[in-house]
Amino acid sequence: MRLPASIRIADSDATEFVTETQNVSARGVFFYLDRMVAAGSRVEVTLTFPPHVTLTDAVRVRFAARVIRVETPLPSSRIGVAAVIEEYEFLRSSPAPDFAAAFAQQWKMES
Repeated sequence: MRLPASIRIADSDATEFVTETQNVSARGVFFYLDRMVAAGSRVEVTLTFPPHVTLTDAVRVRFAARVIRVETPLPSSRIGVAAVIEEYEFLRSSPAPDFAAAFAQQWKMES
């Protein structure tokens, strides 16, 4: 599945690289970068699954992954990176309303 993605490499200068996934599954992801990444490196990947995949609204997901394979490119080619997903979280597109705050006065107990 090809999806736009942003990649951050742990223990680096926190630069975010914009790329496209070549393949995404429940256990891993494959993408290309314009810089070398060592096998064993941790990366943070953020992507959005579109409505035609989720069958509802678009869903943003951020996950931590560990690089398990790096494909050495031909000259002037991008570097292929395969990573196994270790943790993930769903991100909100916009801040959620604070329903508790809206009803705080009603829930306040009077003495």
